[in-house]
Amino acid sequence: MTVPFSEAFKVWARIGVISFGGPAGQIALMHREVVEERGWLTEQQFLNALSFCTLLPGPEAMQLATYAGWRLHGVKGGLAAGLMFVLPGAVVIFALAALYMLFGQVSWVEAAFLGIKAAVLIIVLDALRKIAGRALNKTYHYVLAGLAFVGIFFLTLPFPLIVGLAALVGLVMAHRAKEQEVHEADPLEAAAKPKTVSTVAVWLVIWLGPLAALWLTLGDQHVLTQLGLFFSKLAVVTFGGAYAVLAYMAQEVVDIYGWMTAAEMLDGLGLAETTPGPLILVTEFVGILAAARDGAEGAISWPMAVAGGVVTLWVTFAPCFLWIFAGAPYVSRLAEAPRLRGALQGVTAAVVGVILNLSLWFALHVLVPDLEERFAGPVRYYAIPETGLAWEVAALAVVAAVLLFAAKQGVLRVLAISAVLGLAIGGL
Repeated sequence: MTVPFSEAFKVWARIGVISFGGPAGQIALMHREVVEERGWLTEQQFLNALSFCTLLPGPEAMQLATYAGWRLHGVKGGLAAGLMFVLPGAVVIFALAALYMLFGQVSWVEAAFLGIKAAVLIIVLDALRKIAGRALNKTYHYVLAGLAFVGIFFLTLPFPLIVGLAALVGLVMAHRAKEQEVHEADPLEAAAKPKTVSTVAVWLVIWLGPLAALWLTLGDQHVLTQLGLFFSKLAVVTFGGAYAVLAYMAQEVVDIYGWMTAAEMLDGLGLAETTPGPLILVTEFVGILAAARDGAEGAISWPMAVAGGVVTLWVTFAPCFLWIFAGAPYVSRLAEAPRLRGALQGVTAAVVGVILNLSLWFALHVLVPDLEERFAGPVRYYAIPETGLAWEVAALAVVAAVLLFAAKQGVLRVLAISAVLGLAIGGL
């Protein structure tokens, strides 16, 4: 099918502006636009691409859009689809981050964010419920999910180690099942395979070249270099989407680098939930605040804020284009390979345990503001201080749960109502 580039670009821009609701909603939107209404991809091509993107680190919905653009217009189409999926939300996040830095400590803003934090807890739990329902369909999946939760919450094992072990278990289980592989050649993919090595080389330079320049000019201790290094590492281990890696990211950002507090991290997640585009745009919020505050105590450097946002966006999304443009010629083959499919299932099961960790970590820090982290040997646990539970946040979380699960309200409406209720409680 021949589709004019201008027509496709308008569709990608439209999807980018209205892509609210997280990956599930974004994938459903793309399916309707690309498969049902326009027939640009067949049902099987869409499902194969979705399976492939889920296997990759990074936001699967953004990578799915990039793949669809690639199939229509090659690299130019992939860039257009991927960038238009990200840029509208990135612009909004920068504006919200600027307002947050200016007014985040004002009482009415704090009250609004009180409600948003409570709603975010319920939204994360809803994501856990949905992902668990899709991912845990075999006994060993439940075991992997449980072990992943214990490993990351109690033993603080590195997230990449958990992902690697889960993939290995899935690979072994698929090998024992001895499924047969059936593959039909795709002419478009076959024509692109000879360029794979050059594609990888070009995109590695695009991704890591600016990072090397920062290192050489500013040094490895400069905040922009540290942002680039940290989020480049994150881009390689973000299997299972943003929810899966947020616990790992938040704990590093808060506890190791000290770029922001746990409450600010939750505020950033709440802002990212209200914008179009992938939830992983919360990384831009972190980059903006970390760079803007680097320097004089209490001062905000707006040029550094812009630089922090750009660096973070670059190292977060440039790898996504690398994965897609290098892997697109092999999508059909990979999606039909039983062992790789088994590895993906193992990773997805472990992701459920990681999201459970995220849910509990966020809940503890929001519901118990002065929570104390302690260790008994290698085992981590949390102690509740005398100040106890923040009952107003707990009440707002219950209201958000009723709105989301019982009243079937959308994410944006739940966040808006929760913010208004937070303002009301703040006024009282």
